[in-house]
Amino acid sequence: MRRALPWVLGGALVLVAGAVTAITPDDDAVVSPMLKSAAVGASVESRTLIASVDDATFADEVVVPDAEWSAEGNWLVVTVVASAPHTEVDASIRLATLVVGDRVFQASERPQATLVSAPLRLGLDTTGTLAFELPPEVSAGSAELRLTTSYFTAELDDIVAVPLDLGSLPRTSSVELADPELRTP
Repeated sequence: MRRALPWVLGGALVLVAGAVTAITPDDDAVVSPMLKSAAVGASVESRTLIASVDDATFADEVVVPDAEWSAEGNWLVVTVVASAPHTEVDASIRLATLVVGDRVFQASERPQATLVSAPLRLGLDTTGTLAFELPPEVSAGSAELRLTTSYFTAELDDIVAVPLDLGSLPRTSSVELADPELRTP
């Protein structure tokens, strides 16, 4: 029995070490952002942003009448209401992405009328649109809209995330985009 005891203890230590290794998060998980989720129509607050998605629709064309600009394609246009939760310093949506499976699409910078980089106010809602120019095959399935006030993906910070069912969204031939506007909540 004395000769078997070291082997049993050694085996137990190997099992414990394997279990600790299995449950230890990888480096990306340690510094990755925390998602603050809410459904369409519900408001969610992160450390630097309060936002809700009012509407989302597919369009075959987006038009900015004030700039006399338009573009055809497979566009996802999302109406977002946002404000600053604590301070107006650096309060704006700097990065808006749409995650579809393992693909990430950034909000288009082509239309001039967009909520990206529009200043957000404390206690006042800013309503605006985000336009995503998507490949033709992206029109169904699950997606997630992610909003942050940092241009780079936040590390050790939170991100507003709103799940979208792309297959249930309506499609229209054309959508007019307007500049973001302030409104009282």
